[in-house]
Amino acid sequence: MKNVQAQVIVSGLVQGVFFRTETQRAARSRELVGWVRNRPDGTVEAVFVGPNPEVESMIEWCHQGPSEARVSKVDVHWVEASDELTSFDVRY
Repeated sequence: MKNVQAQVIVSGLVQGVFFRTETQRAARSRELVGWVRNRPDGTVEAVFVGPNPEVESMIEWCHQGPSEARVSKVDVHWVEASDELTSFDVRY
């Protein structure tokens, strides 16, 4: 199955609520590769690479996030899947 790649920007109360750590846990449980990071504007950015059903599942997860998060918007941009990512990491 061909991999897909989604770049996701999550807005709302998403920093200081373990969003990155929980995103990493959820992505790894789906065997996805990519990364997640906080952005200076208060949003969280993530890249998910893997089979389409798992990436779609991860995007759905982002609409809720961890229990303390209050997600107001999730923007998704689909791009050509990259083969250069080999794990799912939190970027600082």
